[in-house]
Amino acid sequence: MAQLGKSSARRSKPSYFMAILGVSIVLFFVGIFGWLLLNASRYIDQLKEEVQVQVYLRNNVAQEDIDSLKNYIAAQPYTKSVQYVDKETAKKLWLSKGETNFEEFLDENPLPASIDFNTRSNYVQKDSLNAIKALLEQNVMLVQGVNYPASLVEKMGPTMQYILVGLIALAGIFSILSIILIDNTIRLAMYSNRFLIKTMQMVGATRSFISRPMNIRAIVNGSFAALISIALIYGLILLFETFLPYLKDLRDNSKLLILFSFLILLGISITVFSTHRSVVKYLKMKLDDLY
Repeated sequence: MAQLGKSSARRSKPSYFMAILGVSIVLFFVGIFGWLLLNASRYIDQLKEEVQVQVYLRNNVAQEDIDSLKNYIAAQPYTKSVQYVDKETAKKLWLSKGETNFEEFLDENPLPASIDFNTRSNYVQKDSLNAIKALLEQNVMLVQGVNYPASLVEKMGPTMQYILVGLIALAGIFSILSIILIDNTIRLAMYSNRFLIKTMQMVGATRSFISRPMNIRAIVNGSFAALISIALIYGLILLFETFLPYLKDLRDNSKLLILFSFLILLGISITVFSTHRSVVKYLKMKLDDLY
């Protein structure tokens, strides 16, 4: 019996390479999908923040009043950036768009000076912008009108929301499938150790004594697999940013750190859970059922 135990132990010598490799591959694809989701979310926010609100000023407004209104707008929580566009600058912008030069028909510049500002992404929706517009138009002594691309905003809101909901749903489905794949990978790896687990039980080892080193090893394997996947993902991100420099502007290092932490937590949690469950399963089985 002792020789059988030693022989079984040798045959069941743990081999974690394939388990680590399998978990690393799954975590790599989870991380890539998470990175794409983060970039899509960031890109949508940038698109929203490119929407510009123009506050047209009345003629002959004192510079002091213009500065006061500009500072007021800049101090509001909805404002991302603000600039003052005088009549001459407005004319240059008009001509740069290929519009007709009105100097051929008019003696003076009909374009009003304006204070243009971009709002933060969470304010780029019809109700919020209408409320901002109504509030600014109350200052009738300075403001002759407020304009923003209403039709674009109206279409942008639902479209962006559908895209984000779709991506989040896909991320949830992909995460569940990834957990199942990791669980199956660990269970297959533990299958080769079933004789070792049973042999230890037969010589009197307790369940905690048997499972403890394997759980610790699962933590190490899960961490190692996550670190491998993180290194590959970060290398791929740097490669993409080399060829597509605009991706650097989309990168949010704090969210990327959260994603990497999630990969480590996922790798450790699933490997420990699957390992412990497999150990308990083989401890409950009869020796003849292991063959």
